Amino acid sequence: MNNLIDSINGLLWGSILMYLLMGAGLLFTVKTRFVQIRRFTLAMKTMLCSRATDCSTHVSPFQAFCTSLAARIGTGNIAGVAVAITMGGPGAVFWMWLIAVLGMSTSLAENILAQLYKTNNGDGTYRGGPAYYIEKALGQRWLGIIFSISLIIAFGFAFNSVQSNSIAAAFSGYEIPTEAIGMGLAMVSALIIFGGIRSIAKVAEMVVPIMAFGYLGVALVVVFMNITELPAVFSLIIKSAFGLDSAVGGGAGYAVSQAMQQGIKRGLFSNEAGMGSAPNAAATAHSNHPANQGLMGMLGVFMDTIIVCTATASIILMSGVMDGSGATGIELTQLALESQVGPIGKHMVAAAILLFAFSSIIANYYYGESNLRFIMDKNWLVNVYRFAVLGMVIWGASSSLPTVWAFADASMGIMALINLTAILMLSGIVVQVLKDFDDQVASGVTPVFNRRKFPFLDKTMDADVWTEHSSGPVENSDKAKVKRTAAPDV
Repeated sequence: MNNLIDSINGLLWGSILMYLLMGAGLLFTVKTRFVQIRRFTLAMKTMLCSRATDCSTHVSPFQAFCTSLAARIGTGNIAGVAVAITMGGPGAVFWMWLIAVLGMSTSLAENILAQLYKTNNGDGTYRGGPAYYIEKALGQRWLGIIFSISLIIAFGFAFNSVQSNSIAAAFSGYEIPTEAIGMGLAMVSALIIFGGIRSIAKVAEMVVPIMAFGYLGVALVVVFMNITELPAVFSLIIKSAFGLDSAVGGGAGYAVSQAMQQGIKRGLFSNEAGMGSAPNAAATAHSNHPANQGLMGMLGVFMDTIIVCTATASIILMSGVMDGSGATGIELTQLALESQVGPIGKHMVAAAILLFAFSSIIANYYYGESNLRFIMDKNWLVNVYRFAVLGMVIWGASSSLPTVWAFADASMGIMALINLTAILMLSGIVVQVLKDFDDQVASGVTPVFNRRKFPFLDKTMDADVWTEHSSGPVENSDKAKVKRTAAPDV
């Protein structure tokens, strides 16, 4: 069984996904006219202004954004970066940056589609994601079910076990029984997840800004303490990425391949761009235009990888503890920070892991619930799933997880393969909706979405979503545009 999983991972991550991710990122970057650059400032403004949105009955765009960040910013930002550097060398950081920059446009695309094809829960909230737009836009429910099953396995069960295991590992030196850590995590998680998406979104809105900016502040202290070494660190990353480091010698080709594979794999695990997980959070937002949440999804990738992952990489590479320490994962990050700020560094990393991993557990749980409801929308089944997730959290805290990690990688790879194929097929819709948004911004008005401008969308979307600004006939000035956009330009 282990050999089969390893073979699947080798095929997916060693060749297919590496090129598909980069290809999709390049395609969406070109088709959206470098949206991650030209709309970056607007994305920041959209994110900051969205917090003021009334969310007494809805999930606000900012809450949805924080929920996606809660899942994104997890052990991958601390342990995953350390693993990537250990296995792929400092050059892996460059490939994490590259896949993030390209992935920003991919994330925009999948979040726009999630907003377009969301489902109204009837209580002021929405749900959606890749499974929903695969069924509605492509008419392939069977493929949506395969995606949902893969996500539930990866995020609902495997990754939540990994998150609780990482918390237990970070607190291994505190003489706290791992069983007690698992039980404590499960009890606190239960208080939140049984409250549904509103409860999860409210907790994410409070926790995510504190944990992200707190960790960034610690990293900035380390950078300023070693400011003279900063140019050398960046030089090391670039040289290692392209095999220019003299230490590599004749193994340059292999070293570059390892750096690329580890950087892309761990980069995707961290920022989730193109994987199809974050759109499950994006779909919950009550927004005026699908592109608004697309821009915020784009910003989420930037904050996760370019900001938080770079912070971890800076701590590790500036410390110099990699040479001869033999440590990897969380232990390496703890040693690195401890070497810079003293024994308190170990406690800082433990606290960061606790917040990062816990927030990921509750967000990952919701991703699974949304996809379970896609397969069968029964409350009794959701309750069974909730208890199963809590059981995996307890089990993961005290178990060895190499097989779980490998199985999670395989499930994540299948998810990404299905989702990337779907969004590439629906790229024409993304471009049309983004153009509608850009045209309204250029006209100096606040963009609002009118589904009647897009006959294909109006026919394939649910009848009870995006109705606020879509009443009445389409104006004459839009008729020619409607004719041109009647079907997706794949």
